Amino acid sequence: MNKPKIVILGAGYGGMMVASRLQKSTVVKDAEVTLVNKHNYHYQTTWLHEPAAGTMHHDKTRMKIDSVIDTKKVNFIKDTVVKIDRDQKKVELENAVLDYDYLVLGLGSIPETFGIPGVQEHAFAIRSVNSVRLIKEHMEYQFASYNKQEEKPEGMLNIVVAGAGFTGIEFVGELTERVPELCEEYDIPRDKVRLLSVEAAPTALPGFDEELVEYAMNILESRGVEFKINTPIKEVREDGVLLNDDSFIKSNTIVWTTGVRGNPVVEESGFDAMRGRIKVDKDLRAPGHEDIFVIGDCALIINEETDRPYPPTAQIAIQQSYTCANNLKALVEGKSELEQFKPDIKGTVASLGGKEAIGVVGSRKLYGNSASAVKKMIDNRYLFLLGGMPLVLKKGKLKMF
Repeated sequence: MNKPKIVILGAGYGGMMVASRLQKSTVVKDAEVTLVNKHNYHYQTTWLHEPAAGTMHHDKTRMKIDSVIDTKKVNFIKDTVVKIDRDQKKVELENAVLDYDYLVLGLGSIPETFGIPGVQEHAFAIRSVNSVRLIKEHMEYQFASYNKQEEKPEGMLNIVVAGAGFTGIEFVGELTERVPELCEEYDIPRDKVRLLSVEAAPTALPGFDEELVEYAMNILESRGVEFKINTPIKEVREDGVLLNDDSFIKSNTIVWTTGVRGNPVVEESGFDAMRGRIKVDKDLRAPGHEDIFVIGDCALIINEETDRPYPPTAQIAIQQSYTCANNLKALVEGKSELEQFKPDIKGTVASLGGKEAIGVVGSRKLYGNSASAVKKMIDNRYLFLLGGMPLVLKKGKLKMF
């Protein structure tokens, strides 16, 4: 009898943890498990703001997939997903076609531009190892070139961060650490550099505790960050951003952090989706598809208390991976009753650069060093779940304070 084929698309937080859970179970004996990813490495998306700013080397955020996943138990294919044929139960890759009996769709996300002109052409995005490497190198080039200019171009050292959500705030926080180093290295007065955080919503960190938001903004403003809150961007141009009030900020460096939408493959494959995200059933399957699970940024789950979608976070993706792996095991074993998924939000912590952070864990608010330590503990916990203590020692953030 042929073994059922399980295909996992994407080696993000969700996909990697599903593969890791399955390889530790009996499923790999009873089914053929294949993991597909366009890179041969997995990277920690929630760390990318650090290499983008230049406060961490990009290699610290990534690990080879075959160093974590046993490729004797889980087949790994390095390729790019083009389309999913749900009727024929096939996945079209750039270089191959795969059959599946059960599919895990965890292809991640792309930046949400909201249709604003010029974003794709002129703004950088914190979305991958390659993209953050570009940001770092571009900024360093601006600083290295500045003193060579006889007439200093206006805005050459202005850094505009569009979006003051978690990624935007964490990136700005890292920049407040990195910019003084760049100024010293390239002999540039600090007051020649402007750091601007531009947010369309009425507050930074929308939906977060107001007291913590105020603390974060005060810390960052004391380090020279200029906030433009309740200020939508109308257009991104090569030399800056045009705001809704028609004022213009000159800048050679615009970094877009206004949120994400699910991978385009979702909509191109004909799934019913909202901003590239599929509203999944309680057991994480796509509606009408008993053979397709959707996790991570491609899954839409409504918070019944607020009647709004949960934000696509690493915390939720990791929790989904446990339910997904358990349900795949049940199906392979011929069971019909599946686990239902309910997010269990342990807390939320945002770094502000250096030893500063803010967070809520349970009902407790955290500030400063204690919040920063908790943030590092959260990062290390994921590494432990994925690869045990050896991975924590190799890739973890071990300096807690």
